[in-house]
Amino acid sequence: MSFTISNLTKGQKAIIKDFDINNIPLKLLEMGCLPGNIVEVVQIAPFGDPLYLNINDCHLAIRQETASVIEVEIIR
Repeated sequence: MSFTISNLTKGQKAIIKDFDINNIPLKLLEMGCLPGNIVEVVQIAPFGDPLYLNINDCHLAIRQETASVIEVEIIR
């Protein structure tokens, strides 16, 4: 089963594995959203969108739509 950032819960960490570069805004790539980097869910908005993330000490918020196309491997 493939997990994405949208499957993570608050406080969970994962390693970014893969994504379709055509579905990811360039700004996310510039801020460190790249394969091999660790992502942590810091906060989830009350209605589940957006997600507040920490990627390589860079805090950013992304929509569920974008989070659902970024495949990750959960760190246990």
